[in-house]
Amino acid sequence: MPRSVNHVASRARRKKILGLTRGYFGARKNVWTVAKNTWEKGLTYAYSDRKKKKRNFRALWIQRINAGARLEGMSYSQLMGALHKAGVDLNRKVLADLAMNHPEAFKAIVDKVR
Repeated sequence: MPRSVNHVASRARRKKILGLTRGYFGARKNVWTVAKNTWEKGLTYAYSDRKKKKRNFRALWIQRINAGARLEGMSYSQLMGALHKAGVDLNRKVLADLAMNHPEAFKAIVDKVR
């Protein structure tokens, strides 16, 4: 009996991944094995970079809060300690936004915890 191979399904599987690698350079877009490896590695980078994005934003917020705090004569660590001691529950994202876009509101918070 002849061997039965489901060409429709396997071709569809390959076409799907080759469609996902559209726009890649050279063989990465049209050679099946290269495209598949590139696509899989891209998924790995996407996963890890979703984690890195959170780290990068937290670092950015800390820099902005530190810059705002130093204008008020405090360091970042002194400000965060004072906020914690005063029971002010504002996260770094909000504090960074206030320090950058609403300096008068940030100054009011610093004066409250000082």
